[in-house]
Amino acid sequence: MQKHNPAGTRTIKTQVLIIGGGVTGTGVMRDLALRNITTILIDRKDLNAGASGSNHGLLHSGGRYVAQDLATAIECREEGEILKRVAANCIDDCGGMFVAVEGDDEEFAGGFADHCKAAGIRCEPLSVTQARIREPSLTEKIIAAFTVPDATIDPFRLTLENVSHAQQLTDSSYLPHMEVKGFDIVDGEIIATLVKDNRSGELLRIESEQVINASGTWAMKIARLAGCNEVNLLYSKGTLIISNSRMSKGVINRLRLPGDGDILVPGGTVSLLGTTSATIDDPDAISPTVDEVDRILAQGLTMVPSLADARLIRAFAGVRPLLMTSDNTGDGRKASRGFALFDHEKQNLRNFTTITGGKLTTYRLMAERVGDLVAKRLGSSAPCKTATEPLPSGPSVCWTEPGFSARDWYARQDPTDRILCECEMVPESSIDNILKEAPGCEAQMSLKAISLRSRVGKGSCQGAFCSIRVTSHLYDKGVYNSQYGLIHLRDFVKERFKGVRPVLWGPQVAQMELAEALHCDLMGLDQQATCMTKSEFDPNRVKEDL
Repeated sequence: MQKHNPAGTRTIKTQVLIIGGGVTGTGVMRDLALRNITTILIDRKDLNAGASGSNHGLLHSGGRYVAQDLATAIECREEGEILKRVAANCIDDCGGMFVAVEGDDEEFAGGFADHCKAAGIRCEPLSVTQARIREPSLTEKIIAAFTVPDATIDPFRLTLENVSHAQQLTDSSYLPHMEVKGFDIVDGEIIATLVKDNRSGELLRIESEQVINASGTWAMKIARLAGCNEVNLLYSKGTLIISNSRMSKGVINRLRLPGDGDILVPGGTVSLLGTTSATIDDPDAISPTVDEVDRILAQGLTMVPSLADARLIRAFAGVRPLLMTSDNTGDGRKASRGFALFDHEKQNLRNFTTITGGKLTTYRLMAERVGDLVAKRLGSSAPCKTATEPLPSGPSVCWTEPGFSARDWYARQDPTDRILCECEMVPESSIDNILKEAPGCEAQMSLKAISLRSRVGKGSCQGAFCSIRVTSHLYDKGVYNSQYGLIHLRDFVKERFKGVRPVLWGPQVAQMELAEALHCDLMGLDQQATCMTKSEFDPNRVKEDL
């Protein structure tokens, strides 16, 4: 028996508690809401704080896995087709191709079409001329090319819409900044979960009939807090880099076994190139490095030579929670991208469930499997509806779409509605709408929370100007009324600049010098050690013309 009930702890109740605000946790929240089951969703940070917010946004056709993981390839193909039907508002159905270049394994390339056929994936060969007409940025050194039905998906909008729809259907709620500290377990059941509000320090006791662990990279830690040792994960760090322009019409994959720098994914007005794979021990201590950026670029250039002249505005890193199996060698590239559902009944817990592993593309299926189990435990016979029920799009979740704020601003022609973020054309009204109605909005939202729900800070300047303008607007609106507004500004700038450092060359160096002058000389943020000093620049990576 475990008991955690400190004196004075506030208690709330719900049918189901979901731990983890990524795409899987929010998918479970919506799945259960469609079965008329009420939930509370919590996350120790905010929505998409883990792998769901640190990926390339690829909606897999399955082609990437056909040669070594047929089951995952089939899952990706089936789920991708479903999501294109039910969540089209979150998807750019841009298509994709796999290309081999001189020096690649011709035998591997020759077997690709047959592998795709085995997985049921549509795959058509292209001549070199056809491939370069379709994607003019491709190298002339192509030796093979095939089309596949890849697409891209906005993971931020997807999670926001899942939460929004669940709240429309039931009395479900989302609580950010809630970190699990322990469980009250009596006679094989979790009767309450003890959580800490990481903003206020308040302890909260959440009583629920069922507890779902959908915390992704942290699922193993949460399971062990509950006394369960079945969940074993391999942490695989992946780094990606972002260009300030869209460099391809569709997804471009290298036609080989997965490796560094072998995929270019368009994301609205930008492109993402990645990714690396490095096994790590601590998923909470990750940053992109210059070496990783160099490796990604070196490989990407063999497919798309114009990357040499691209302006790269940011690098970022995420952690893949991969299932550890008895034959796993510790190589993240070789680990399965499948998922696992643990009912924990063999470990004497009747109302605890863990779902982990998997991919963004398969999140809906993962949520369905959890929903089926939990609904049965609650005595509900309601079927899963997420494969057929369209995901509605509301006015509170549209601000992550590139260009949406600008179109809305131009359509209204309101000269009093000042632009706060010039890179992404985000006006005051967009910020006001997010503060009022975005899923997970709080009384005092941080800049990071606003950025997650909008395009703020995602342009070429990476928040250098808009961070100050948005903060000033929030003070004017009375959202901030103390020094905490400046602390939010400092933290936001620090986080954005962490991703800028590994790509400092060319125009981005000049942009960084301007940001440093603005934030340190004018705003005095250097007093709190948030700005980069000149000693942190790598002079060997700065072009001579600067």
